[in-house]
Amino acid sequence: MKTLFKKAVTKYALLFTLGVLPFMANAQVVQPQDSIKTTQLDEVLVSAVRATSKDPVSFTNVSKGELQERNLGQDIPILLNYLPSVVTTTDAGNGVGYTGIRVRGSDATRVNITINGIPYNDSESHGTYWVNMPDFASSLESIQLQRGVGTSTNGSGAFGASLNMLTDLASEKASGEIANSFGSFNTRKHTVKFSTGKMDKGFELSGRVSNIHSDGYVDRASSDLKSYFLQGAFLGKSTLIKALAFGGTEKTYQSWNGVDLDTYNSDPTFNSAGMYTDEFGNTQYYDNETDNYQQDHYQLHWNEKWGVNWTTNLAVHYTKGKGYYENYKEDELFEDYGMTAVADQTTTDLIRQKWLDNDFYGTTFSANYTRNNFDFILGGAWNKYEGDHFGKVIWARYASTSELGDKYYDDYGIKTDGNIFAKATYTFSNGLGLYADMQYRNVNYKANGVQAYLVNDNFNFFNPKGGITYKFSNNSNLYLSYARAHREPNRTDYENGTPKPEQLDDFELGWRWNTSRSTLSVNGYYMLYKDQLVLTGELDNVGAPIRRNSGDSYRLGLEVEANLALTQKWFLAPNIAISRNENIDFYSDASGDLENIGDTKIAYSPEIIVGNRLVFKPIEQLQLGLLSKFVGEQYLNNVEDDRGMLPDYFVNDFNAIYNLPLNKFAKEVVLTLNVNNILNRKYASNAADYGWGYVYYYPQAGSNFMLGATIKF
Repeated sequence: MKTLFKKAVTKYALLFTLGVLPFMANAQVVQPQDSIKTTQLDEVLVSAVRATSKDPVSFTNVSKGELQERNLGQDIPILLNYLPSVVTTTDAGNGVGYTGIRVRGSDATRVNITINGIPYNDSESHGTYWVNMPDFASSLESIQLQRGVGTSTNGSGAFGASLNMLTDLASEKASGEIANSFGSFNTRKHTVKFSTGKMDKGFELSGRVSNIHSDGYVDRASSDLKSYFLQGAFLGKSTLIKALAFGGTEKTYQSWNGVDLDTYNSDPTFNSAGMYTDEFGNTQYYDNETDNYQQDHYQLHWNEKWGVNWTTNLAVHYTKGKGYYENYKEDELFEDYGMTAVADQTTTDLIRQKWLDNDFYGTTFSANYTRNNFDFILGGAWNKYEGDHFGKVIWARYASTSELGDKYYDDYGIKTDGNIFAKATYTFSNGLGLYADMQYRNVNYKANGVQAYLVNDNFNFFNPKGGITYKFSNNSNLYLSYARAHREPNRTDYENGTPKPEQLDDFELGWRWNTSRSTLSVNGYYMLYKDQLVLTGELDNVGAPIRRNSGDSYRLGLEVEANLALTQKWFLAPNIAISRNENIDFYSDASGDLENIGDTKIAYSPEIIVGNRLVFKPIEQLQLGLLSKFVGEQYLNNVEDDRGMLPDYFVNDFNAIYNLPLNKFAKEVVLTLNVNNILNRKYASNAADYGWGYVYYYPQAGSNFMLGATIKF
């Protein structure tokens, strides 16, 4: 195995060097990765959770311009697909609707997500449902992806990465924007944005409304998505107050079942969701086998600059989420739904809805002191989640003495999460920098309806971090760091067993080099896990991934990322991630008896991930890009059963942008063309393994396009 691994590394390292496996670069001037403008009060919102070049952390910044280059309706994970160590997937096959992201082999439940420093991961599942925030990329100023544990943040611990988003800055000047795009699978996006600019007495009002529709690549995998973003800001000399309201509604036809291998080869767009047999023996599909959800967010931020050295941020927030998914079910037992059968009928066809109704609220805060070579941040958060889980039967083929619409289960989950952290950096005159970061986090989780028993767990986590950096010159530094992280189990883990909390010790060693036009970073990592909750490949009865503690395991890898201005017209941005991901002395009960099967590869952890973006600017107004992504083969189980293997894939996308300046009714028109999978490769980016060779794949679309026009005022 080691020999094969070395051969694979040599092969793909060579391809990387030659630029054959072409990532994501700004085709204008390549920006340094630490170009956070700390002087702007807007960015105090995320300064407590973001990393800079002074910190011994591996990260990538994505600017507003980079996001907008391909933003024609696909979700944020798809826009970040070309970042190092990132693998993305989409249920509908074309990047609209339910999408997912994995970083260093860790799924989205283990990637900490924040919006303006406020946690976004669902408190119970730890998941991130981007479908609830359609077109949110149109309201983002920037994104930072930190790989590994990273710096202390708010919310669930980062076990693969943390991704923090900063929404639009308050604008000094009035502006407007109308964007429309159309493409394959009847996909379309319509967006209207505006800003009043800074008015008298320092007030600014801005907003956005969006509508996205797609039929999806997979049969009936339609999406109907609506969203809004409204921001009011007061800008004073040393004060910024922001009030934000944003959210969205989604209705998506379910497409999370996947297809078996034979169907994948013969009819990859087949979707079994909603399928039933009518009274005449004909196969039918229920037309409302859909997922329906609305989520609304409210945030209030007060940022203050106190003299030369101090800045503070205080925020309060509230999120309301409510929705359900609906299923047609055949031959269900009356008793399973709390219904009393009539006559001799014990089963019935029925339509059920499974509901979530939850509230999430709390506060975050931070204080930042900066003087000369010393930078200190004290921050923290307190948040509470209250969620109801209940089900209803809204129709049954045969009558029952029970009322339709009654709740056949009625459960709850309550979670309180508080943390406080302090971090400091000090740089000596000889270029040596010291970094320290300490976090204490307390989590209390109560739930019922989980394995027929009550959950009432309390966790106290202490997460120390430390490191050093050495600045060779203004353009180059070396860093070494250690970080510890803990995570509590999620609701699905409790539903499938008696899980333990996880622990991670993360060691990172890296080197960064940057100029005004080019950057290069090299990072090695060793992530040692205790009781890691690894994906088994299975899904439960509501489509959630099943995880189990694996004892000891590790991830060892190397990441290389570059942004190179080859000439005034040619730009190259390659990256490569090479890793080994193994369970140590893994125990399996697949044979019926618990046995130690030795060291095995961790599921969903490809050893090779390569990305690139090659950009050509023949003239000032025109930009052409070739984006390429290679993902190596990956096991779908933790026992190295070759029947559960997802093959490698190599996909290329084309992007073209033309800016047409205008002098009269508008500033400019931006025309954008995305052609995805230009070589029409057949591939699946995700699959579920139920054991014994029962694998279900999630096919992705062949060649498809989106064409958009944006008018800016």
